[in-house]
Amino acid sequence: MTRKKGKAALNVGDRSAVDAAEASVACVTEAELDDDSGDVEGEGDGSDVAFAPGPSADAFSEVSGCIDPEVLKLYDVYSYQHAAAILKNSFPTELLEIENALLNFKLSVRDIGNPGGNESDIPKKLSAMLRPAGWLETRIQGDLVVRLLEQGESILTSGKTKKYKLPEKEHHTIKGYIDGHKIDYVKGRVSVDLEWNSKDQTYDRDLYACRIFHECKVISIAVLITRSEKLNDIFPNIPQLSKNGSIVYNNNGKIKSVKSKYGASTTWMGKLLYRLNAGRHGGCPVLVFGIRPDIVTDYTIGQTLEQTVDLLKEGKNEGI
Repeated sequence: MTRKKGKAALNVGDRSAVDAAEASVACVTEAELDDDSGDVEGEGDGSDVAFAPGPSADAFSEVSGCIDPEVLKLYDVYSYQHAAAILKNSFPTELLEIENALLNFKLSVRDIGNPGGNESDIPKKLSAMLRPAGWLETRIQGDLVVRLLEQGESILTSGKTKKYKLPEKEHHTIKGYIDGHKIDYVKGRVSVDLEWNSKDQTYDRDLYACRIFHECKVISIAVLITRSEKLNDIFPNIPQLSKNGSIVYNNNGKIKSVKSKYGASTTWMGKLLYRLNAGRHGGCPVLVFGIRPDIVTDYTIGQTLEQTVDLLKEGKNEGI
C-alpha cells in the first residue's frame, strides 16, 4: 500500500480489534548508504509471528482447486473466508489478470539489494502489469448522517404503557467519518495490495482498509502480496547496494548482506498471518500470495554471498 502521499485515518465504528495504524560495482562504506525506510529492522521477540495459517483459514485442498498450479509453484498461497473460491467463481477475469501478473512478476538480485522499501522499483513491476488492465489506485471517503428517533411513553388508566413517536429532530452529518488511505489496485469488486518491505504495522492499515472497503460494499475480496518467509534463506547471500548500484561494505570491510534490511519487523508473511489468524480483516475475505525465491531469476539456491558479488562484478546479475 502506498504511503508516500501522507497519513490518513480510518474512523468507522468501534475498531478496537484493529491495531492503531498506522551501475558499476564499487566499494562504498556503510556510512555512505542513505537511510531508507525499512533498511534496518530489529528482530523483535517473535510473539506476533505466525508460520502457518490458523484454524480460520481455508483448507489447502480448497485453495489449490481455485488457483493456477503454476502460481502455486512460485508462491505460498493462503485463503481466509473462502476468498480463493469467491475469486474463482465470481470474478474469474480479475483472477486471471492477477495470476498472469504473478507469473510474469520476476525479481533479480539487484532488485533485492537496491535501497528502498515499498518505494523501490519492485512495486513498479506489478503496476506495469496491472495498471494497463484497469486496476486503479482507489480511496474511500464517506460522511455519516446521524438521526435521533425518540419515543415518548404515557401511562394508561389501566396501568399499561403506550409508546408514541416524537417529531424527528434535525439530523446532523459527521463529515469525513470514513476517510482512509488508498488501496493500490482496485478493479470491480476486487482489491490488490503489495507489501514488499515496509514496517510491519503497515499490515494493520492494509487490513483496516480492506475491512472498511468491504463493509461499505466497495469490494467483495481483498488480495495481498508479500514476502514469503522462504526468502529469508537467501537474504544472507545477497549484498546490499547503494543508490548508484555499488556494493555496500560495513565498517570492518566485510560485504554487508540484505539480511538486516529485511528484518523481522518488516512486512513478511509471518507478520501477516499472525494478524489474519487474529481476524483483523473482519468479515472481508482475504487471499494472500507469498513471494518465494523461485521468482528470483539470477540466484541459485546454495549460492554464497561472495559468489553473488562475483556475478555482480562480472555483470551477470543485471536485473530483469
